Amino acid sequence: MLHLKKIHHVAIIVSNYERSKHFYTHILGLRILNETYRAERSSYKLDLRVNDHDQLEIFSFPNSPPRSSYPEALGLRHLAFAVDDVAQAKTSLEQQEITVEEIRTDTITGKRFTFLADPDGLPIELYEL
Repeated sequence: MLHLKKIHHVAIIVSNYERSKHFYTHILGLRILNETYRAERSSYKLDLRVNDHDQLEIFSFPNSPPRSSYPEALGLRHLAFAVDDVAQAKTSLEQQEITVEEIRTDTITGKRFTFLADPDGLPIELYEL
């Protein structure tokens, strides 16, 4: 039987590399591990560190088709980050003029969470530990 140890990374494709790089590094505070421009593909690949273990990869490709982003579309539903205090995270993002939904409570776990969108409309959840 296959024994998966952890999720190594999550990869997303963005429409505007510089705008998304700014969002994920300056707004969300992820740390750059490596940034590569691949001339043969006219593409950037940006490796970001979420914490000491988790990684997010940002790709840019010319002419990528748009993604359906409504909540019940097939495929990746959303990207979720754990935070200590969802209310503080919401306030911090709103101070940077990021629109954040109202805080809700998970009826199964009792934990608080909220959603925002990245520059391409990808849903991002902030889930309180």
